[in-house]
Amino acid sequence: MNATPDETAKVLRAWERSASGYDRQIAFFERIWFGGGREWLGARAAGRVLEVAIGTGLNLPHYPAGVTITGIELSPAMLAIARRRAAELRRTVALLPGDAQALPFADKSFDTVVCALSLCTIPDPATAIVQMKRVLVPGGRLLLLDHVASTWPPIRAAQWLLERMTIRAAGEHFTRRQLPLVQAAGFEVVEHERLKAGTIDRVHARKPELST
Repeated sequence: MNATPDETAKVLRAWERSASGYDRQIAFFERIWFGGGREWLGARAAGRVLEVAIGTGLNLPHYPAGVTITGIELSPAMLAIARRRAAELRRTVALLPGDAQALPFADKSFDTVVCALSLCTIPDPATAIVQMKRVLVPGGRLLLLDHVASTWPPIRAAQWLLERMTIRAAGEHFTRRQLPLVQAAGFEVVEHERLKAGTIDRVHARKPELST
């Protein structure tokens, strides 16, 4: 189902409000929940890299030196922090405002597309994944990291309850699964890891060579 302008605007408002404190707020979860995920993404990135919903640029330290990086982000406030981080790291990064659901790039523009901890809030994740496929070259890599519905029913029930608040407040989902959307879009799954009682997904997928 396509996202409405109101849904996208709600997510934008939420990130604009939280941008200044985001790095501080997520630091605890980075240690105990997402640990190693950003390094996992960086180790698999190659060539021309597009990071969708780059946020404050927390992945930037983990990309190898030989890649070229383009980042797109809905929130101008988050993007401003990412620009400062890139400058501090002395990394040349093209950072642009834009919507993951309508990527402003030509077909087959990138060798790798990365999206970390963002498909949980993008209003129409299926459309975003189709857009990611469109901008990848045939044989290109899709690298995803996100929190998803747990494999353990008691945790999944708690996630569902939490969503009753977070979806209304900021459009954030805890019971989504990105892997079925990746498969439905026609990607070939290369690696898939589920961690932390199945609440964390790491996905490395490949656009088929014969794809247009």
